[in-house]
Amino acid sequence: MILCERGIRTTENYTRNTLDLSAVAAIKTLSYLPVIVDPSHGTGKRELIEKMCLCSIMAGGDGIMVEVHDAPDTALSDGDQALLPGKFKNIVEKTAILNPLYKNMYAS
Repeated sequence: MILCERGIRTTENYTRNTLDLSAVAAIKTLSYLPVIVDPSHGTGKRELIEKMCLCSIMAGGDGIMVEVHDAPDTALSDGDQALLPGKFKNIVEKTAILNPLYKNMYAS
């Protein structure tokens, strides 16, 4: 079983949902289950996805789930929250650097 944080509905209306990264940290404290974060659905805005991916690693997330499309502006659905493959590759490279740093900082 894998848990997924993909945002909650709040009165805030700038983003599609409110991505609750405190829930990720709490779940990692309360459970042994892995948690992935979906900043594509959690924010609905491609310009926020990279920062939320990096923040999700620091909150203790075990992985990310991101929408990727080769032509997001013409996608049939969710184009506003999809990244170009090159941008996704850049995020993967950054998370690959950040993840071991996080694990070393919080190693028991």
